[in-house]
Amino acid sequence: MLATQTLDEPIEKTPAIHNGRPILAGTGTTVRALAIMYKQGYSPEDITLELPVSLAQVYAALAYYHLHTDEIEADIRADAERVLITQ
Repeated sequence: MLATQTLDEPIEKTPAIHNGRPILAGTGTTVRALAIMYKQGYSPEDITLELPVSLAQVYAALAYYHLHTDEIEADIRADAERVLITQ
């Protein structure tokens, strides 16, 4: 019998790592970092050349991003606002 996996399994949230932001399991790479790179025009293959992640991990992160766009975009905006306030 084959075990089934969900799209969320490669993603984890741990309060002690990046303030609980979703990351690729077993790494410190946030979903939002990958989403930002993708939105800047990096292809999934390009991302694997820039970060120590596999193509499968990139696709898992992008799938998570597309399923949780509001959450990730709100985090990106909040961080951008913090930067503007401190400048």
